[in-house]
Amino acid sequence: MDHINHYSSVIKKGLTAHAALLEKLPHTYDVMLAFDDERHQYLLRKIGWTDKERIDQMVLHVSIRNGKIWVEDDWTEEGIATYFLEQGIPSHDIVLGFVPPVERPYTEFAAA
Repeated sequence: MDHINHYSSVIKKGLTAHAALLEKLPHTYDVMLAFDDERHQYLLRKIGWTDKERIDQMVLHVSIRNGKIWVEDDWTEEGIATYFLEQGIPSHDIVLGFVPPVERPYTEFAAA
């Protein structure tokens, strides 16, 4: 298995685990997972309603670009990048896309 397929598998496993945690909480929203293997885009969202307001929240958006994992959005407490490191993904193959490009060199992850 090449590293892109491996990264895709790790991403899907991580997002699925986060979705399972969200589904265990009392909530009025649906948990939505979307995996697009052709374009290497992976999403975890909350969608639904409270009594008066629409819930439409991107929890995680991860993509694979130029052979690296890009964390585009991450609204989890522990951060999905930590999970990727625990799964053996090297930090130089993880980009925090939500961090401004000028600040990325100061993180422990890849700049791009």
